[in-house]
Amino acid sequence: MAPATKTPPRERLHRGSGSGLGDAWKVIVLNDDHNTFEGVAFALASVIPGTSYDRGMELANRIHNSGQAVVWSGLQEPAELYWAQLDARGLTMAPLER
Repeated sequence: MAPATKTPPRERLHRGSGSGLGDAWKVIVLNDDHNTFEGVAFALASVIPGTSYDRGMELANRIHNSGQAVVWSGLQEPAELYWAQLDARGLTMAPLER
């Protein structure tokens, strides 16, 4: 039996507060010509936890002015759920990103 080899410990360069499971998944809404600011704000407030209608309006403005906005980021499973719920409400969604 061959002796076990040990890999020397490596210094951890990234000291983020994440779970160690990789980068956060990003839910991105794109600007379009068929949703109103109010409709986007209402959809975001209805789906994204902790998002008020006023915060939804801020994000709607960012989407309009920048062409897109990250509206939520975190673990994959909730990201997929929020993406699907916003898509079902008619928002124009970018593919999920990491």
